[in-house]
Formats: sequence, C-alpha cells, structure tokens
Amino acid sequence: FIAPGLLATSAMNGAIYDSTWNVFFKLNESKLYQGMLATPLGPLDVALGEIIWALIRGLPYAVAFMLITAPLGLVPSWGAIFAIPAAVLIAFGFASFGMAITSYFKTYQQMGFINIVLLPMTLFSGSLYPISVYPDWLEKVIMALPLWHGIEMVRAFWFGDLNSGVLIHIGYFVVMIATGLFVTSRRLRALFLR
Repeated sequence: FIAPGLLATSAMNGAIYDSTWNVFFKLNESKLYQGMLATPLGPLDVALGEIIWALIRGLPYAVAFMLITAPLGLVPSWGAIFAIPAAVLIAFGFASFGMAITSYFKTYQQMGFINIVLLPMTLFSGSLYPISVYPDWLEKVIMALPLWHGIEMVRAFWFGDLNSGVLIHIGYFVVMIATGLFVTSRRLRALFLR
C-alpha cells in the first residue's frame, strides 16, 4: 500500500523541485530564458525543454525505486512495471504546473508557498494511509488534489487493478499538463517577447 504511494509522491517531489527552483533561478537570476528566446526558440519550446529535462532526471528515480522495492517483495507482479510510466506522467503534470506557477514568482520568499502547498498534500493524499479515515467532506477535497489522482493511478498499475477510474486519473494529468504548458508559454511570451 505504501510503496506505490511513495513512488507517486517521489515523482511529484522530484518534478516540482526541478521545475520550480531551477526555473526561478533561470528566470530571475541568470536571465537564461531571455537569451534563449532571442533565438528561434519559442516560449513553448523553452517550457517543453525544461520540463523534459525534469522528466529525464525523474525517470531514473522511478526505475531505481522499482529496483529497490522488487527484491524486498513489495512488487506484486511484473505488471507493476507500468507504474513507472504512470510516475513519469505524474512528474510531467507537476513539472508543467510547477513551471507555470514559478513564472509568477519574483522573490525567494514567494517560493516558500510551494512547500506550504506540497507538505499537506503529501501528508493527506493517501500515500501513507487510506483517506477513508477522514470525514466525507474532507475526502472529497482530497480527491480533487492532483497527488491523490497520481497515487491512485500508480496503485492501479502496481496491483493490476485497472478499471475506468484509471482513465479519469490519466485525463486529470493530461489536463494538468496542457494547462501548465499553456500558462507557462503565455507567461514567458508576456515576460520576454514584448
């Protein structure tokens, strides 16, 4: 129960930190994106490049997680290998959304808001225990959070419990990715291509 929850949570953490602090520095300190946008690259190219780099770094983490949990007997079957692409999808969603949010931050103090959101989401999204311990109203709030969808998706692949709910979780992340890329590319265009 806990292993797939931790895989989803680590995919979120790796992607969010890669696409927020690194992006913040490149956006506000080194002004790297200004130079990149002076080339034929467009804002969407820059956003996709940064996010794909976060995914390239995150994929080995997911594979290593699986390689460590398998000998411990925590992987129920070979079908659990599909939890790795699910973790990459989670990372893609959080990386694109994280980059979009970071494009609005101007100070290091504002970056602290990321941890204020991530910590409760990590603790209460069902990674360590079922959300059924909460009151009904709080369960519904948790079920709207992206990490809950990620954990449920990874668990479905991990245990081979594939049903139509998995498509809802995948759709949630596809919308998250599209929204993040759209906002990021518009924001970079507004900041640097005036």
